[in-house]
Amino acid sequence: MTQTLKENYQKTIRSALQKELGLSSTEAVPKLVKITLNTSSRDFKTDKELLTKTKGWIAVITGQTPVETKAKHSIAAFNLREGEVVGLKATLRGNRMYDFFQKLTSIVLPRIKDFQGVSKKAIDQSGHYTLGLSEQIVFPEVEYDKIGRIQGLEITITTSAKDARSSLLLLTALGMPFTKDAK
Repeated sequence: MTQTLKENYQKTIRSALQKELGLSSTEAVPKLVKITLNTSSRDFKTDKELLTKTKGWIAVITGQTPVETKAKHSIAAFNLREGEVVGLKATLRGNRMYDFFQKLTSIVLPRIKDFQGVSKKAIDQSGHYTLGLSEQIVFPEVEYDKIGRIQGLEITITTSAKDARSSLLLLTALGMPFTKDAK
């Protein structure tokens, strides 16, 4: 993808947000810091093929190899041992982050069945936004025949915003399709 979103942010969105938020410096304007994708399954410890296939589709979606997350403690009730793989994560920064955000907002989210927009309530007090997807097949790169099974994933968009309002303004300006407020 071209760097249209990053260039648009640097040329127009940043100055508009600076005026709207009443900030004196362009460096104080909120920006995207990173995007983290997470997925997990209790079957990773027994089904190595599922783990390999999951690594494959995350790598295709993000453009980089995911990192295995391992259990920190043994929990007998969950039949979990310390050091076993419990999940996978990929952290995107820089150009890959902007490319992924642009793909997410313009291609992936509109492909969700009966999509009406994402909730504004998912922004936390620190200005970070977390979005959960129940199926990875909404990404156009994922081939249904090669994934093994339908899995969900969590996408966390970390911003430099100090509060939820600033983060909402930033994400809206970048093109995040939020739900319309009922009036």
